[in-house]
Amino acid sequence: MPSMFRHAALARLALPISMLALLTASAGAQETPAEQPAAEQPAAEQPTTEQPTAEQPTTGTATPAAPAAPAQRDPAAVIATISGQPVTEADLALALASVDQQYAQLPPEQRRAAAFMAIMEIKLLAARAEAEGLDKDPEFQRRMDFLRDRALHSEVIEKDVNEKITEAEVRAAYDKQISETPPVNEVKASHILVATKEEAEAIIKQLDEGADFAKLANEHTTDPSGKTTGGDLGYFGPGQMVPEFEQAAFALDVGGYTKEPVQSQFGWHVIRVDDKREKQPPAFDAVKDQIRNVVLRDKYFALVDQLRKDGNVEITDPELKKSVDAMDTQNP
Repeated sequence: MPSMFRHAALARLALPISMLALLTASAGAQETPAEQPAAEQPAAEQPTTEQPTAEQPTTGTATPAAPAAPAQRDPAAVIATISGQPVTEADLALALASVDQQYAQLPPEQRRAAAFMAIMEIKLLAARAEAEGLDKDPEFQRRMDFLRDRALHSEVIEKDVNEKITEAEVRAAYDKQISETPPVNEVKASHILVATKEEAEAIIKQLDEGADFAKLANEHTTDPSGKTTGGDLGYFGPGQMVPEFEQAAFALDVGGYTKEPVQSQFGWHVIRVDDKREKQPPAFDAVKDQIRNVVLRDKYFALVDQLRKDGNVEITDPELKKSVDAMDTQNP
């Protein structure tokens, strides 16, 4: 199966079922006005708690103590009953896990209240559905079977794959990827960008006569970022610049500059190379989460492939079988 389809399947199905989160919006609306998610609010609008610093004058008023960490709650403790059925702290914790992102800005007790409202609405409507016999509907039962299978699918991923990944495996995957990645050279360059070829030729003539490149860049370049930096572009590797610019820059020796103007879609460039080096790989700690996801993906697909071989999967629909076989052929 092609990796793009398989990855999409993993992304869709590996996550825990979040139907509860879809229903809690109405519960939250009863308690609090609609709010933007934290990520969408301007930083200035988000509430802040100012902390005293060493530069602030001290007063005789004692600094309020930091709020104590919430006490551990007994998962088996009954916190409410709905139609005679108990609701426990464990039930509430499950609901909180589903609404945590939606209500991240709310104080803890308001989050608990919102989660309970969600549980209450779900249980009351579920009881109504059972009273009307909706749970006996064949289509509903098919959906429930699928949701149960999907939840179990997620449990296997979590328990048999994710929780068994070790730091040593992640480190080994990182080392393997680094060792298999061809070295990439990069250059550190500066440029002077002007509108016409004649202007660029005049600048090259001044450089030939000994003029200072950085000074000419500050005076003449039309690149706003280069007017105070001497045209410095920093380090870049293949594919990061337009082709004409990249080809000219990589062809220069360190300290050399283009003897002919280089034209690109932005205008005419005079380029100088200040340094060349082999690009260093990212540090393990900077990419270990991404590497861990790669390990998780590979282990997941290996498990699926093995289970598929052992599971005696038989596709009886001819057109479906043809499509699946084609996908398998593309990514055996």
